[in-house]
Amino acid sequence: MKYAIIESGGKQYKAEEGKELLVDKLDLPKDKEYKFPHVLFVHDNDETSIGVPFLENVEVIGKVIGGEKGEKIYISKYKAKVHYRRRMGFRSQNTRILVKKITTGKSERKPEKNISAPRIKKTK
Repeated sequence: MKYAIIESGGKQYKAEEGKELLVDKLDLPKDKEYKFPHVLFVHDNDETSIGVPFLENVEVIGKVIGGEKGEKIYISKYKAKVHYRRRMGFRSQNTRILVKKITTGKSERKPEKNISAPRIKKTK
């Protein structure tokens, strides 16, 4: 099973070929193809690639199905003894995307830099 973890709108989503994703609103027309710019992780049968922080040779391509609104959330404010009550609602704007394909090139993982604390010279 091939899947990828992508980032869109500051959130992470699991994308599988042939499945639909509901992401935060993207200003794209219906039936337009969209390539996700940030791919964090790819699993392809026995091979796994992890980005540091992103994978460069991997593409996740989807097709915009349309936009829709999310479920309504109600927010209430209340202050005791002063007759202050407010109720507001919010519906998020979302875009539904069908993941068409996940292509993996020869992704060579960059060697991690040896990050260690700087040495401090002791003075007498």
